Amino acid sequence: MAKSHSPATTGRPRWGLWLLAIIVLGLGTAVWAFREPINGYGSIASAYSARVGCSCRFVAGRSLDDCAKDKLAGMEAVTLVEDAETKSVTARFPLVAGATATYRKGYGCVLEQWEG
Repeated sequence: MAKSHSPATTGRPRWGLWLLAIIVLGLGTAVWAFREPINGYGSIASAYSARVGCSCRFVAGRSLDDCAKDKLAGMEAVTLVEDAETKSVTARFPLVAGATATYRKGYGCVLEQWEG
């Protein structure tokens, strides 16, 4: 009976794994090359979204789900989370940045100090 030879037993490379490795390396290089614009966009997007979300929620009195509908185009990745006890909204841009805005009577919603 003849044995069948699979790529793993004959020592031939698995092209699918090589292709995956090249794609991952390419994506990693692109993220590294554009890290400053990505960090800047993430910081600004989260700060803007926190401030607007807080104002919408605690000044206008709308629900946070309703406020999320007001996001600008391109800010779909930013998530909003409210803390009703402290009257604050935290916005996060995944793996990059986050910012919190808190409602203060007489001042409206104020961003916590951030590096931008």
